[in-house]
Amino acid sequence: MSGTSSALRPPSDAVAPVRHPDAPAPGELLGAHYDLCFGCGGGQPHGLHLEARAGEGVRITAEFTVQPAHQGAPGLAHGGVLASALDETLGSLNWLLRTIAVTGRLETDFVRPVPVGTVLHLEAEVTAVAGRKIYSTATGRIGGPDGPVAVRADALFVEVKVDHFVDNGRQEEIRAAMDDPDTVRRARAFEVNP
Repeated sequence: MSGTSSALRPPSDAVAPVRHPDAPAPGELLGAHYDLCFGCGGGQPHGLHLEARAGEGVRITAEFTVQPAHQGAPGLAHGGVLASALDETLGSLNWLLRTIAVTGRLETDFVRPVPVGTVLHLEAEVTAVAGRKIYSTATGRIGGPDGPVAVRADALFVEVKVDHFVDNGRQEEIRAAMDDPDTVRRARAFEVNP
């Protein structure tokens, strides 16, 4: 994180992250936290449909395939879509901490173009925690999990209460999520960054 802004450098009193004992097991597919989420939801026809898996410690891996609807320049992924993939991956880390948190800051480096049809292999980890602040980093590679880096990001997430979503979300969607008879889906709808 040498080129990272000071806002994304953990303070000297930050502590190492601790994986929650009830976190998904390494290798477990995390699944969508909300069906209409642009990043992971299956109900978004042009969404990323990003699939994340729990890793060891406080790490996850994820993949998504760049579709024609995700392009900016002809045949290449839009930078905003790549930033969304990084944000979604980084936000999914909070499932391993069992913490509700939202993106406070995201700094993204675009290293090389990502063509349409490419599978972007993402890896992310929480690096430190300081009070309500969660510091994390991610990389996205093309050509495989060990391929060349195409994008990378450092992020700061801030722990919030569920009221953050209830007070600020559009009431129609909030009511639908709160009224879902599936208690697991209802709880997971508010687990990560909206």
